[in-house]
Amino acid sequence: MENLMGLLRIHVIRGVNLAVRDVCSSDPYVVVKMGKQKLKTRVIKQNINPEWNDDLTLSIVDPKLPVLIRVYDKDTFSLDDKMGDAEFDISQFIEVVKMRLDNLPSGTIIRKIQPSRENCLAEESCIVWATGKLVQNLFLRLKHVETGEVELQLEWIDIPGSRGL
Repeated sequence: MENLMGLLRIHVIRGVNLAVRDVCSSDPYVVVKMGKQKLKTRVIKQNINPEWNDDLTLSIVDPKLPVLIRVYDKDTFSLDDKMGDAEFDISQFIEVVKMRLDNLPSGTIIRKIQPSRENCLAEESCIVWATGKLVQNLFLRLKHVETGEVELQLEWIDIPGSRGL
């Protein structure tokens, strides 16, 4: 707890046009990994446009570590099939958290991050002050697969007694 900076809630919203790995569909789920932490969403049966709406929470000790997203197709009798992966950096999000912004109008855009070859963003991502908290919406294009995107929303949670930012 002494090295903990805070918590990062990742709201895994949905997948869009995910790859087909079974006969005519897939049973996708998402694995989120950062350092030694590994979390996963529930499996959505026979859907290449799943809506998970699952919240996964990572404890942040080192904000320089990338967050890895992997999508898999759940198989019953064999190893789960890979359906692509993506990686994103939370350093810019953490920089905005360090600003300790308060009392901004809801919907205020604090920073915009453009898609580039160095990130997996499919479109511009904005860090926004919304209803008293910082959030960032991400559309990540999956790599190592023919098609697919995952929509996420990041939210910072301060922890009393943590080392802070």
